[in-house]
Amino acid sequence: YTTDGGTKDTLDKGAIPEEGVYAAVDFSTGDDPLPIFELQKRYNAPGKSPRLSAEFYTGWLTHWGEPNVRTDANLAAASLEKILSLNASAVLYMAHGGTNFGFFNGANTNQNESDYKPDLTSYDYDAPIKESGDVDNPKYRELRNVIAKYSKSPLPPVPSGNGRAEYRMVKVNKIGSLFDALDLMCLPTEVVETKEPVPMELVGQRFGFLLYESEFSEKESKCTLSIPKVHDRAQVFVSCSSKDDQGRPVYVGIIQRGSNCELEIPNIKCSLKIRLFILVENMGHVNYGPYIYDRKGILSSVALDGNNIHGWKMYPISLEKFSPLKEKVRLLAGFNANKIASRKHSKNVSEEPRFYEAHYCIDPNDQIKDVFISFQGWNKGVAFVNNFNIGRFWPSLGPQCTLYVPAPILRHGKNVVVIFELHAPNPELTIEFVQQPNFTCGHFQRQV
Repeated sequence: YTTDGGTKDTLDKGAIPEEGVYAAVDFSTGDDPLPIFELQKRYNAPGKSPRLSAEFYTGWLTHWGEPNVRTDANLAAASLEKILSLNASAVLYMAHGGTNFGFFNGANTNQNESDYKPDLTSYDYDAPIKESGDVDNPKYRELRNVIAKYSKSPLPPVPSGNGRAEYRMVKVNKIGSLFDALDLMCLPTEVVETKEPVPMELVGQRFGFLLYESEFSEKESKCTLSIPKVHDRAQVFVSCSSKDDQGRPVYVGIIQRGSNCELEIPNIKCSLKIRLFILVENMGHVNYGPYIYDRKGILSSVALDGNNIHGWKMYPISLEKFSPLKEKVRLLAGFNANKIASRKHSKNVSEEPRFYEAHYCIDPNDQIKDVFISFQGWNKGVAFVNNFNIGRFWPSLGPQCTLYVPAPILRHGKNVVVIFELHAPNPELTIEFVQQPNFTCGHFQRQV
């Protein structure tokens, strides 16, 4: 079957009745369903148009930087009852909220491609069955009551709630920076060299991060770096190997899709060529609309004061490789730190992407239960539990503060949490294991 909205325009463009394919409809929660079901008949064979709302929206998704969407339980129940009272059917979208584990969150755009809005890691959707499987909420009860009213058979009992692990604050330890780990995580055979920067897909990197490297000669004064088109977020660093900091990359700033495309590069005195690093994050592919063909990475030339920079190396960053290498990275990071500290004029502190580690221990006599990790006080990054990517965190923007950790990911004994923080960690170097999700971070912080 097809489902293409509930208007003549969407059905004209989406239905394929000449092939005998059943055309369903979907529409906004609260719309009058009867005229839409009548329209549906025109796109199906006579007598073969059972009324079906193929996507009955129980809630809605949320993007980073937006308030967490909440929809009214009574409105959802009343809207469902209108449909069922017409002897029609509905598919609840979502019946059960979920999680965009790993890098599998999507994104949307509005009227133009630069108006880019990546989805949260949580796809709770304000659904009647929550991301963690909980059903103790008004929306579940109201929708269940409506379904029971129109069901020919008794409904099964309400499932019991999931238990939660007890609150715990855990100390986090530094391991090393991305630049310490780069040569270990990306083999020489994986590095791609081209004259111009190329999209992530052309170097086999479909998700996550790609590091671009080039170089330029010292300038007499400050200069302007321009990247007209980047998908989706670029962190820019420069370094000079002849300086006292052993060439540690210095953070310059961010160029982000849909916002600024220029950065001022500070004047650096360097007897060698200055190295330029651009770490690009794919923050989620557009999955609906005219811009669904959504390549990632640097999609234009890169210029310095209007002159294009040529000669690039691209390093695919495979974060899943990090855990087996972390002890080597820790040793290398310590070696580099000692070299820098031994220099007399070492005072460069750089906001480098870094790896951190925490241990969450579960007693063998305790039941393993779901838990949420709170990243309040952190900035932006990705977290792994026992080498499973539980998703992105971005509490500095919000609204999501916590990441969901299902019990099957955990084990008795030591559980290892690895954090890849792109900017600055929680100053206390801690994370919290909590019982409830929190969507009040960033611009949406309030007293709770």
